[in-house]
Amino acid sequence: MGAGGRDFHNFNVYFRDREEYEVVAFTASQIPNIDNRIYPPDLAGPLYPNGIPIYSGSMLEEIVKREGVEEVVLAYSDLVCEEFLEKVSRILAAGASFRILGVRETMLSSSKPVIAVTAVRTGAGKSTTTRKIVRLLKERGVRIVVVRHPMAYGDLAKMRVQKFSSIEELDKFTFTIEEREEYEWHLLEGTTVYAGVDYEAVLREIESEPYDVIVWDGGNNDWPFIRPDLHITVVDPTRPGHETRSFPGYVNLLMADVVVVNKANIVDARVLDEVLCRVKRVNPRARIVVAASEVTVDNPEVIKGRRVLVVEDGPSVTHGHMRFGAGYVAALKYEAGEVVDPRPYAVGSIKRVYEKYSHIGKVLPAMGYGAEQMEDLEETINRAPADVVVLGTPTDLSRYLEINKPVVRVKYELREVKGSLASIIDEFLAKIGGKSAGLRGALF
Repeated sequence: MGAGGRDFHNFNVYFRDREEYEVVAFTASQIPNIDNRIYPPDLAGPLYPNGIPIYSGSMLEEIVKREGVEEVVLAYSDLVCEEFLEKVSRILAAGASFRILGVRETMLSSSKPVIAVTAVRTGAGKSTTTRKIVRLLKERGVRIVVVRHPMAYGDLAKMRVQKFSSIEELDKFTFTIEEREEYEWHLLEGTTVYAGVDYEAVLREIESEPYDVIVWDGGNNDWPFIRPDLHITVVDPTRPGHETRSFPGYVNLLMADVVVVNKANIVDARVLDEVLCRVKRVNPRARIVVAASEVTVDNPEVIKGRRVLVVEDGPSVTHGHMRFGAGYVAALKYEAGEVVDPRPYAVGSIKRVYEKYSHIGKVLPAMGYGAEQMEDLEETINRAPADVVVLGTPTDLSRYLEINKPVVRVKYELREVKGSLASIIDEFLAKIGGKSAGLRGALF
């Protein structure tokens, strides 16, 4: 029971080859167009020659009754407490037992050192933290590779192992905005990215290559698929309290070796202190880095005094429960005359997103889980009576959409306010240097 990521991984590493279990279905929700498919036989293994059906999450009770299901495994990577309770209650009321596979059962072991970057909520700033870590490693001569959380939106059999080393490869093999958002900035900085559906196969291919360190770039607020030697968890104080009210984000906070409390420049001191106190109380052993999320744009003069339409990262402002993101912060910082409310101009699937996620403010979520949704997003942008579009999305939407207005891109980078990621990385490399010939050469 999941959303096309953690659920497939759990099946692969735990259930696939166990004859004592029969997995009768996956249920999927949160993301459109990932149900009504088959988990293919090539991935499901010899016990499942016909593959495994993937149904809508709304069919849970029907499937439990029809198939005589004894146990439902909850395998989501981004829930708040209320959503968690709702799903568990549905499972139990349907007559099945409830289970979560734990960290020990689902983390793969690697022969190479691993740094994992996770978060307590989606949109907390994992990507900026990961890019910072990658740059620090490269500056020290370390050969690194990034492994991303799965984006199972296409042909699953063809996506078993994915490797991207250029924007051209990304354009050739991906088709959703969500994939491009997570891979593009790494590629632009010359970093190879692996992803896929079968992460044991992904990991074994990486281990055959001459990389020194693997960097796990987590998705949503899931815990890592690969057991880390250094676990960094990002906390977002703009959603205070969520650090202990999300699943499995709270698991990441409890496991973290380092906690980065990001966006300290956006919240007031009282809120920041409250979050820091909670973090220290629940994980007193973790080192804490307080950081600012610095927002800049490529053409600030275009924003001042103008009517702007703000487009934000889709998952962060939908199931991540953010009212706005970096785009809105940039619009205010550079003195936009007006932030245009996109809701009256939304069409099709975008209109339905606003109906489902009523907390969203005067921003447009960049939803692109397929061609139809991208078309609706394009039409909504072009209908809005704005002078300029402010893109707070990680990817440049103007490369994929026909936008009839000038576009300004927002960049956001992590800057430490208290504590140093560089010193943490230096200590980590010194600790593992003796285990890797490549690292010994790079460091000494």
